[in-house]
Amino acid sequence: MVMSSFFKLTLILIITSTPTSYGETAITTATCTAIHQQNSPISKCNYVKTNTGCIPKGYINYLQIFYCNFSQFPQLGFIFLLLWLVVLFYILSNTASEYFCPAVEHLSKTLNLSPAIAGTTLLPLGNGSTDVFSSIIAFTTSTDGGDIGLNSILGGAIFVSTVVVGVLSLLITYRRRIVIVDKPNFIRDVVFLLFTLSNLLIIIIIGKITFWSSLFFVSTYIIYILLVSYMHFNTMKKHKTVIDVADEDDQIQSTRVPLLGSVVDEENVIHPSEKPVHFEEQVVPDDPKRWIVTFFYVINMPIYIPRRLTIPVITKEKWSKPFLVMSVALAPLMVALIWNTQYGKLGLKSSMVIYFVVGSIGIALGTCTFAFTSSTAPPQKCLVLWYALGFLMSVTWTYLTADELVSLLESLGNIIGMSPSIIGLTILAWGNSIGDLTSNVAMAVYGGAHGTQIAMSGCYAGPLFNVLIGLGFSFVFVSWSNYPASYVIPEDPNLCETIGFLIVGLLWALVILPKRDMRLDYTLGGGLLVIYFCFLFIKLARALGLLGASCSNLID
Repeated sequence: MVMSSFFKLTLILIITSTPTSYGETAITTATCTAIHQQNSPISKCNYVKTNTGCIPKGYINYLQIFYCNFSQFPQLGFIFLLLWLVVLFYILSNTASEYFCPAVEHLSKTLNLSPAIAGTTLLPLGNGSTDVFSSIIAFTTSTDGGDIGLNSILGGAIFVSTVVVGVLSLLITYRRRIVIVDKPNFIRDVVFLLFTLSNLLIIIIIGKITFWSSLFFVSTYIIYILLVSYMHFNTMKKHKTVIDVADEDDQIQSTRVPLLGSVVDEENVIHPSEKPVHFEEQVVPDDPKRWIVTFFYVINMPIYIPRRLTIPVITKEKWSKPFLVMSVALAPLMVALIWNTQYGKLGLKSSMVIYFVVGSIGIALGTCTFAFTSSTAPPQKCLVLWYALGFLMSVTWTYLTADELVSLLESLGNIIGMSPSIIGLTILAWGNSIGDLTSNVAMAVYGGAHGTQIAMSGCYAGPLFNVLIGLGFSFVFVSWSNYPASYVIPEDPNLCETIGFLIVGLLWALVILPKRDMRLDYTLGGGLLVIYFCFLFIKLARALGLLGASCSNLID
């Protein structure tokens, strides 16, 4: 799933709007690689300003900053871009840990969802919504779009199921925590994903899909959700029985609840309510440390304020009525601004009308919030709406930052001189999954036992959501437009190779975890990372012309 960003949608819109012949990669028709053929700094600056391939996918034109503003000091410009890269990574990870993870946790508790349910619903919805839209747009706007949509979804799925799960396992083991993943839920998610990938592989080998077949493909997700719900309610009944028996003994021992998993510290176990408070004893730092703390505080304010003013937070620790009123009022305006600048491209009059309407809605919401909330305590009613709004805005900030981060990474690739194929296989593939990586890792690291279970469920439910819903609805739309004829799947001999590596990674986890008593450890994480690096090595070797087509004979 991995979970993708707004960048995918923008990139696909650019690719599919450019007329190209079949077999030609649209990415190469508008690149900025010829910048290194320019001789002088002035010619490079003019090339960046005039070539459409150098137009940034984000809001900042990094190539223009490097080749125009820092043309006389390229080393300084490169350092500046690297520092901004660090800032974007910090914003992304901090947004996930401070806003996204608490929103998911509070929303799941308010809705009385187990970690398994939250991991199979909220997390995939937040991480995979843009993947679904981008896949549908790719399939319905161009003859080459199906190839783009398939590779986009499958590339994200293999990254999440190998790299993200691998990193989770290594981090949990490094922090000396024993995490026991729920076995029934894990096997259910992996088996459904294996079944879905097998069906997709059959569709690719056949080379076409009918309208009724596409409906069956999508309906698999409905069956999956029904099974998740059944297992949830069945386990809750058993859990209630265990609690009743424990109450009779007047002593509840620490037992492993299947849906929640468990976390045991090797040294000691600390109850959340008994966590030591470190800020009670405040040591006044000496002058150098005080200056450093002040410096970082000032640097962090431009990063903290915009998010605080647009992401509603109603927790007791961060309660502030002025911030809540401002965030409720500004959140709709921010969404409208992003949509208009990235996708809408409306005229001045239409934009002004939209901003006026959205601004009026924001003012009305802010006024109601000011009138019906207390200054001393967060609201206690309509919590689902508050947490849902915080969840949506944290997702918006996550993908907005990931969009800018991918734009910067692509610009750095052009500056270094990497070919477009290598950029697509490395920088863009990783950048598209940064949101999934940060959100899942943050849930596992900062969310305790529940957070780890949510993250693990999301690592497999996310790709399942993207494949069944993203590709499924894409198949439904294109097959319906061709009805009663079938939709012909774009020929790409490398697709079955990607699916093959996906299946290998899933089988590795399916074998290793039960043998390790469902504990996340170095064996699981290291093996998954090795599988991904082997996949990446083969892709890079093929992009460099060292290997031929992977499974063209199978498709033929």
